[in-house]
Amino acid sequence: MQRIPKLLLQLLRAGLALMVMGLFQLTLAQNGPRSQDTGGQGNQQHRDVGTKEPFPDAIQPLAAVPETTTHMEANPSALILGPGDEMEVAVYGAPDLSGHTRVGADGNISMPLMGYVRVAGLTSTEAEVAVETQLRQNKIVNDPRVSIFVKEYTSSGFSVAGEVAKPGFYSAMGPHRLFDVLQAAGGVTDKAENKVIISHRGQKDGTTLSISKDPAEMAANNIELQPGDTVVVPKAGIVYVLGEVTRPGGYVLNSTGGLTVLQIVAVAGGPTHVASAGKTRLLRRTENGFQEQAIDLKKLLRGKAADVSVRNEDILFVPTSGVKSALNAGTLIATMGSAAIYHVPF
Repeated sequence: MQRIPKLLLQLLRAGLALMVMGLFQLTLAQNGPRSQDTGGQGNQQHRDVGTKEPFPDAIQPLAAVPETTTHMEANPSALILGPGDEMEVAVYGAPDLSGHTRVGADGNISMPLMGYVRVAGLTSTEAEVAVETQLRQNKIVNDPRVSIFVKEYTSSGFSVAGEVAKPGFYSAMGPHRLFDVLQAAGGVTDKAENKVIISHRGQKDGTTLSISKDPAEMAANNIELQPGDTVVVPKAGIVYVLGEVTRPGGYVLNSTGGLTVLQIVAVAGGPTHVASAGKTRLLRRTENGFQEQAIDLKKLLRGKAADVSVRNEDILFVPTSGVKSALNAGTLIATMGSAAIYHVPF
């Protein structure tokens, strides 16, 4: 009678084992087709991108850190880090590893416990990945989360030179458009030519754009600048009309054509009633100093003499009548510095 319960117990154990095996086989049968489909899709994806040996579904390759040139190709105006840039590095959950730092001359930043990390040539997002990678490789933090806030870009910006009120280097943290950068530089001076020359980093030849008062042309030429661009505002040619004219001063030659003595005198308001127009002198700068030329402005105004063309840095002097005074080039040159500047309207 005692053998019967033992036999029943063995039968129950065998039955349970068979049930477990059946459930396990059923699970495999249900999951098997999905795994095959997933594997097939994964292999097809690898074939699409041209991989010769597809990775198993359970082992996927890690995404590579973007190269330095990737962000520049995708976005030419992206701000990149360089020597001198100031930043705050925050490692979440590890305040001892966080802090203020600056990119060194070698392009590296110094981090506690991990030494130097190269960030030059990277965007702030790429620099975060670089710091996280080194924290993980050095086994300092298992799952690091890094945030970088750049307080000042000293290596990425725009150089503005020439005829502007405040030439210098301007950070790319602000607006990137041409007229915004010119405004940050204090605007163009009254001696500026009506054009700018923009040179991109690494390029020899620049692009010339006009500074026009036409709204449509201004909008078209207000281009987006790239970090590293150099903006040069050239100095315009100036002819000085001094002495007995209504508006003595310097006149900016923005015209593409040549100008003459009569045109410049007309813009200057003509000679005054005490002017000795017949004794007008034209001083022209040469390699050997100033060369003097007599101009009979009275005959020019009456159409009895041929007009004379003027050039950049010419000085036209109309003396006072009834006063004997020698033409002194040094005195006239000193007067040029305080002369008012006007723009020729043609």
